[in-house]
Amino acid sequence: QVQLVESGGGSVQTGGSLRLSCAVSQLPYSGYCVGWFRQAPGKEREGVATIDSRESTTYTDSVKGRFTISKDNAKNTLYLQMNSLKPEDTAMYYCAAGTLEWCSLRPAYFGLWGQGTQVTVSS
Repeated sequence: QVQLVESGGGSVQTGGSLRLSCAVSQLPYSGYCVGWFRQAPGKEREGVATIDSRESTTYTDSVKGRFTISKDNAKNTLYLQMNSLKPEDTAMYYCAAGTLEWCSLRPAYFGLWGQGTQVTVSS
């Protein structure tokens, strides 16, 4: 059974940093896309960053230059390094996995999801 388990969330002040981790059991796709998504209260879930099996990355505009997505294939772990955090980054963060052909920042294209980890940034 495929599992995605996030960790690393917490509370920080504006300008602080956090690193999220997502342990991913073996994916059922030969070509895959994994990513980070977030959902703030009262808002729709949005894509933050993705990385695919070819190491190609995509970021939403609001996090470019501040967040970095990476993965360690040996450890089956996905990361999101978040620097210069802002209050508007406050949300529940989820990791997700899908197929390479549908790799995008659209949550609907991902079929496997973790339970989420909360990130709170205070001003």
